[in-house]
Amino acid sequence: LRTTMEVCSSDGFNVTLREFGCEQCLLSRPDGSSSFIQGDTSVLAAVYGPAEVKVSKEIYDRATLEVVIQTKVGLPSVKERSQEQCVRETCEASLLSSLHPRSSLTLILQVLHNDGSLLSCFLNAACMAFMDAGLPMSCLFCGVTCAIASDGQVITDPTATQEKESRALLTFAIDSTEQKVLMSSTKGSFSVHELQECIAISQMASEKIFQFYRESVQRRYSKTL
Repeated sequence: LRTTMEVCSSDGFNVTLREFGCEQCLLSRPDGSSSFIQGDTSVLAAVYGPAEVKVSKEIYDRATLEVVIQTKVGLPSVKERSQEQCVRETCEASLLSSLHPRSSLTLILQVLHNDGSLLSCFLNAACMAFMDAGLPMSCLFCGVTCAIASDGQVITDPTATQEKESRALLTFAIDSTEQKVLMSSTKGSFSVHELQECIAISQMASEKIFQFYRESVQRRYSKTL
């Protein structure tokens, strides 16, 4: 399923998202998998578990979640480790991991192509993979990236070129029930007003992303009936 989205609000914000694409249940070995495309950025996600966990990593009252990002070329760097932490925080906030104590969940994210907004694409691919695995969640989540240009304009779902030309880059994980910010990752200089504006824009954009989730799942299961 692919769609292009443009959102207008009464506050005067114009939120444009690149074309989205998603496919679930791509891989046979994982318990859940998905591919997610945002413009020319694409990510493959695979979920394994719940499974046995090493004693050294065992948590008595919930599942242990491990997130691994695999780059297209070369070995993961500090940047990938930071992104893994952001994804892990978001997933732990939404997964009902207490239903699977003393077990292990592993999320592997493979970069296929990066043309900006990569962290938000990781988050969206992860959520769709968890849904495919049938894991219990308190809410869905999505990622939205905003770039603040030198003139103060906020660009949603920016490309790699737009990210390089921006003075600030902010990514938010938004939940589907109350539109709360589950996680934020920021880089560059921005004011409190610009931060609040980016959060409001991300919350608006999340409505369309969650709508895309629903349409994608409905289309998948309508084919199997």
